[in-house]
Amino acid sequence: MLARLLALVIKEFLAILRDGKSRMVLIGPPLIQLVVFGYAASFDLNHVPFAVYDQDQTALSRDLVADFAGAPSFQQVAVLHSPERIRQLIDSRAVEMVLDIDPRYGRNLLLGQPAPVQIIVDGRNSNTALLILGYASDIITSASQSWAAAHGGVPPPAQLVPRALYNPTLDSHWFIIPGIVALLTQVVTLLVVGLSVAREREAGTFDQTLVTPLRPIDIVLGKSLPGLIIGLIEGTVIILATHLWFGVPLLGSLALLYMGLFLFIAAVTGIGLMISSLAATQQQALLGAFLFMVPSIILSGFATPIANMPAFVQDLTLINPMRYALVVIRESFLEQPSLSALLPQFAAMTVLALISLITAGWLFRKRSV
Repeated sequence: MLARLLALVIKEFLAILRDGKSRMVLIGPPLIQLVVFGYAASFDLNHVPFAVYDQDQTALSRDLVADFAGAPSFQQVAVLHSPERIRQLIDSRAVEMVLDIDPRYGRNLLLGQPAPVQIIVDGRNSNTALLILGYASDIITSASQSWAAAHGGVPPPAQLVPRALYNPTLDSHWFIIPGIVALLTQVVTLLVVGLSVAREREAGTFDQTLVTPLRPIDIVLGKSLPGLIIGLIEGTVIILATHLWFGVPLLGSLALLYMGLFLFIAAVTGIGLMISSLAATQQQALLGAFLFMVPSIILSGFATPIANMPAFVQDLTLINPMRYALVVIRESFLEQPSLSALLPQFAAMTVLALISLITAGWLFRKRSV
């Protein structure tokens, strides 16, 4: 049995590596996507164009404008002399924020009274608007505290001292890039495994495989092992790039990280074999792979928290292996999780891997009858 299985595995590797398009799928797209995602995907705002409508025109109001203009996240692009242009600039997306300083701002500061400042933001992208408001609030609060300290004013009764565990600088890349490890590993594994049987069907060699002494379980294992090996190699390359190139710390155990990665790839391999066994052509296999990938990414917690989804959608995520892989990978990078902490994720991925591989074997047996 081992000799037959080894021969089938070697045949799979030769079929994958002999085809130039398959080699490109393995090497080119994952590296390109890693670079694009790593540099482009971010929840941080580094360039917020804003306009100033300063109705006060005092040294105090100009100091506040200077605080905004000097902040690394903001860039002043316009000065307004009337409120009519505010909506025009925001509608045209020329600015994302308008700093509207009340004409009583300087006088009220000198009298020790609340000094009105209005922040007008483009709310069409609510996430960006909330981030801008948070940044602006920090600048205004800091300016208020500095003014009170310099002029003997009453300091705020309570002061917020933020402290972020696991990501001290709150760099969103530390959250996104470890997730890309799971995303790209799934894409490559699913495409390689999903196209394997369909490619043989188009070439007419799959029927010859079915009439050999190989059992359906042998075929499943022979088709699975190359996908597992390729997925682990791809995952290793992306993990190294995440840690060494993008500087995301890798604090957890490599053994636990690779255990989770192996179980995740096994589950994805089973899903790829199911798709491949049902598809008659490579085009159908590609469509089936993308039909699975898009919802699996959306329902994984890659970009949006699962807890924010409706209850019935949260139930759907329970059958998504990427949901559990993201927990293992992100915690392995930023924390030092124990085996007991990751055991629920390992158990879920093991169950999903067994179900998908057994189902794939049943589909092979059904097609061979």
